[in-house]
Amino acid sequence: MLSIDEEITSLSRLRELMPTEGFTNTFLKVSDRLNEVARTFISLAPFLVVATRSSSSGLIDVSPKGDPSGFVEVYDDKTLIIPDRLGNHRVDGFQNILEDPNIALLFVVPGHGDTLRIAGKARIVKDKAISDRLAVNGKAPLLAMVVEIEEAFMHCSKAFIRSRLWHPDKWPARKTAPTLADWVIATVDREQTLQEVEDDHSADERTRLY
Repeated sequence: MLSIDEEITSLSRLRELMPTEGFTNTFLKVSDRLNEVARTFISLAPFLVVATRSSSSGLIDVSPKGDPSGFVEVYDDKTLIIPDRLGNHRVDGFQNILEDPNIALLFVVPGHGDTLRIAGKARIVKDKAISDRLAVNGKAPLLAMVVEIEEAFMHCSKAFIRSRLWHPDKWPARKTAPTLADWVIATVDREQTLQEVEDDHSADERTRLY
């Protein structure tokens, strides 16, 4: 059993420890729509993280999405369209959206410290015009996610500064971190060697990006 000094169980106690005084801009910077700053940031972002929640299990799913910079379409100042590229067919996020449309997005620009946070409601769509607009290498996504924005704001760079994420000299040596293939070997009961699983994943990466 983990031993702790105190568990924080109320907002009043939380604010006693972390008061709001002196952080006016932090609370006033939230917008209910995109401005030109947000539009520019999204146009430069090749990567975002999507968070959804299952109402039946209560579990939160966090999924990375990546494509060429600007792959998320800003339809208008309240609406984003995110293409769904080929993946593992788990569709965890889509299943969650069918149960609970609440969604959160975190946009990341490589080498940049600040991030853009967006929250709102999502729906899954199948639309030829959207798919054609969001095609890459002549291959259109089957589905897309439309996000109606309720909150948008920029987040400061402290996490990237502390983690030194954009400093290659601080990165671990290549191939020292475990891979998806390592995870499969450790968790899935199947008669494959590590090399065979790695070969499968490499083939998937070469042939199923779009």
